[in-house]
Amino acid sequence: MKKLFLGAAIVALTAGAASAQSSGQTVRLGTEGGYPPYNFLDDNGEVAGFERELGDELCARAELTCEWVTNEWDSIIPNLVSGNYDAIIAGMSITDERDAVIDFTQPYTRPDPSAFAAMGDVALDEAVIAAQTGTIQAGHVASMPGATLVEFATPEETVAAVRNGEADAVIADKAFLVPIVENEGDLNFIGEDVLLGGGIGLGLRESDDSLQQQFDAAIDSMKQDGSLNALIEKWLPGSAKFDDAG
Repeated sequence: MKKLFLGAAIVALTAGAASAQSSGQTVRLGTEGGYPPYNFLDDNGEVAGFERELGDELCARAELTCEWVTNEWDSIIPNLVSGNYDAIIAGMSITDERDAVIDFTQPYTRPDPSAFAAMGDVALDEAVIAAQTGTIQAGHVASMPGATLVEFATPEETVAAVRNGEADAVIADKAFLVPIVENEGDLNFIGEDVLLGGGIGLGLRESDDSLQQQFDAAIDSMKQDGSLNALIEKWLPGSAKFDDAG
């Protein structure tokens, strides 16, 4: 899904950030907690959503003890690399730029459409378009001739920018925008959906080969028995699913 992070200052992996497996520590899963339905905080302040259910199941299958950590999106990769948690599970699309800094598991979603929404008819090739900072959507708008990109720290701020007139349109994962368009009524989808990125995977430090293999095996088992498709259907209805071969 979502996001392209090109950090200006990726810190070096410290000696204390060894593999969770080799150190015997609890595996800490870092997420944003602000991008429903992928991840969000419920009324009790607990991480919830598609990736909460998925992450808990992956940890169970991999026989790992996992705990959840929330982190702002714009520093989520640097804080993984510096050892503040052991894996990112935060709607992060697999891209070449990110793969140059961290490693990824196999994808647990297929590439999903991004969509534009606005409060009326908008010519996208002349529009000011809001996107969350460091996302693949922001990168896409930056490449659109005639369009002007404005970036915001959170997805909620991108929608608010359209409502308050700072932007003509917003682009985000369609799964994020659907309930806003359908339930709140003031925005509508415009233009064509676009497919960006290579699907969503867990991000890991490049040194954590063992942890990557454990999560890969757990993802594969969920693909094979259909439970991953069931979670996608529950949380991301309409999204592409995996066939029996994964």
